[in-house]
Amino acid sequence: MGQALKLSTEMVASVAVGGVIGWTLDWLFDTKPILMLVFLILGGATGILNVMRTAKSMQGEPMPGHHLRTKTEREVTTNDDKD
Repeated sequence: MGQALKLSTEMVASVAVGGVIGWTLDWLFDTKPILMLVFLILGGATGILNVMRTAKSMQGEPMPGHHLRTKTEREVTTNDDKD
């Protein structure tokens, strides 16, 4: 239950932050719906990527680029994931 709440909170927060940034930029530059829509879409995409990344780490699958790290970095990352 806690993990599902974490994933949903990450998704909602990223969309909300994108919306606030877009609304603020629209207010500053007087380009009413355009920047808010762009940043809402970017926030949604960011939320989806964060949820996918978190879900993969919960399942224990290696992250993209994991094989490119040095052995000590991999061990530290692996030990951090166990906590």
